[in-house]
Amino acid sequence: MNEAVKTLDGWYTLHDFRAVDWTSWRETSLADRERILKEWNTFLANLEVTKNIGAGEHTLYTILGQKADFVFLVLRETLEELNAVENEFNKLAIADYLVPTYSYISVVELSNYLASHMAGGEDPYQNKHVRARLYPKLPEKKHICFYPMNKKRDGEDNWYMLSMDERQRMIRDHGQIGRSYAGKVSQIIGGSIGLDDYEWGVTLFADDALEFKRIVTEMRFDETSARYGEFGAFFIGNILPHEEIEGFFAI
Repeated sequence: MNEAVKTLDGWYTLHDFRAVDWTSWRETSLADRERILKEWNTFLANLEVTKNIGAGEHTLYTILGQKADFVFLVLRETLEELNAVENEFNKLAIADYLVPTYSYISVVELSNYLASHMAGGEDPYQNKHVRARLYPKLPEKKHICFYPMNKKRDGEDNWYMLSMDERQRMIRDHGQIGRSYAGKVSQIIGGSIGLDDYEWGVTLFADDALEFKRIVTEMRFDETSARYGEFGAFFIGNILPHEEIEGFFAI
């Protein structure tokens, strides 16, 4: 049996994609719409308390195309806390006008393919650089790109039959491409083996959406993706600041 990858695990992550039932929303009175949005804004303001003490994160991005109208991205220490936020959101009046279209559960991870600090010595969870990766502050970038992915298990192209040395080499080369986009693209890698339908959920943030196209294109030509990568649907969107929510829902 080949050596299994080990991971350091941080915050649990929920990508909650919703479509707006615009017909029902349009038929709701202005007074009710204002009341409903005020309740939602109060809910989001309460989440800011958790964010400000460093115990979690959240953000909203509108989504282009027909897959969803927006994504509510939440990060929390435990699955129970994550579930509590989801349940509270579902009990808001605004939820009556929202149609769930997709969701994804993962946990922010760092693997021992690249993390030499995992070999011993200092407790990695006390390393400030490791903690910044596992418990990330979400960047306030203009655009988001999310996609789930697998490593292929198909005949000779079976990632899990490769030796640790082979996997480390390819991941190291793959990572060099990502590092060349430092300052342009920020990423969060969520491990989802045993948690959701794919093995990882990748979230990218950038001020220039074309950087998503550039980095994904370049990585597709890398052996790790070209031979072993399998990808799900891609979601692309624009940041939705709290102060612009009322404008987004204006009729």
